[in-house]
Amino acid sequence: MKHVHYTDIEEKEVHMEGVKDTTIRWLISKDDNSPNFAMRMFTMGPGGHTPYHKHDWEHEVFVVEGEGKFVTEKGEEPLKAGDVLLVPPNDMHQFKNGPTGTMKFLCLVPNDSY
Repeated sequence: MKHVHYTDIEEKEVHMEGVKDTTIRWLISKDDNSPNFAMRMFTMGPGGHTPYHKHDWEHEVFVVEGEGKFVTEKGEEPLKAGDVLLVPPNDMHQFKNGPTGTMKFLCLVPNDSY
C-alpha cells in the first residue's frame, strides 16, 4: 500500500522533443508494485505543452487545475479543471496550457506502456 501527499513525490522536468515547460510526478507506478496502471501528474507553466504525438496505448485524463487546450487531428478543444478525457490508442494528441497560470492534470496509462 502507498499513502503519501503528491507534493512529497519528486517533480521532474519532462525532457523530450516537442515539450515546453512541463513537469511530471509519477504518483503510482511499477516501482510501487502497481500491477496494471501508472498514475502521473503533469504540471505545465504558462505556454507549456506536451508534444503532438500518438502511441499504442490509451490515456485516462482528469484536469485538476487551470485551463488550456486539447489538440487532436480534429482541431483544438478547451480544457478546464474538472474535465475528463479518454485518449484512445493511436490518436494524435497534445495538451497545451494557456498563456497565463498553471495547468495540472492526472494521466493514467497501462504499466506496459513505459
